[in-house]
Amino acid sequence: MAAAKLTPLGIAVLELLHEKPMHPYEMAQLMRERYVDTRVNVKAGSLYHTVERLQSNGFIEIVDTQRDGRRPERTVYGMTQAGQDAFNQRGRELLGDLVQEYPAYLSGLAIIDELGQEASVIELEHRITRLRAAVAADQIVLQRLADDKTPEIYWLDWRYACDRRVFELEWTERLFENLRSGRIPFQDNSPLSLVKEDSDERKTS
Repeated sequence: MAAAKLTPLGIAVLELLHEKPMHPYEMAQLMRERYVDTRVNVKAGSLYHTVERLQSNGFIEIVDTQRDGRRPERTVYGMTQAGQDAFNQRGRELLGDLVQEYPAYLSGLAIIDELGQEASVIELEHRITRLRAAVAADQIVLQRLADDKTPEIYWLDWRYACDRRVFELEWTERLFENLRSGRIPFQDNSPLSLVKEDSDERKTS
């Protein structure tokens, strides 16, 4: 039977358990503080489900239970040797393997000519506005990390995401100007123009 494959959220949980055993509520708090949601879809329900699945696969185990006043009892989990082995193997795959990704933006770029100049330029302008806001927000976080003297090796994932947004913004700005100025011309292959050409050909035949 094949070993269970770690999901991105499962990797994030084991990453935290490298530091110390902890309960899911503490995991959720740390994920928010460390902006883990920029690379993993983190929701309370999915986090608890992931913790249960990691336990059933033998990757984590209960090491303690805690109670604070009248609050519900909290279960503290620690990583097992099997979890450490699975984490190391999956981590090497994630870092070294090339995986084909399918960004939605590529599909939008592929149909720009069909959308036409007016619609394409408007939507690209909207994207540029959103990207500029995202890049500005990124810079605030990066400055905070630098001010806190957080070792850079702990936020390489964030640095990569920020740099990729900057690249996308600069590339999209150039595309916007090239389309608006006509340096990249549209081919006028809309269905309406093709119908008109066919009609004109019939009249002359």
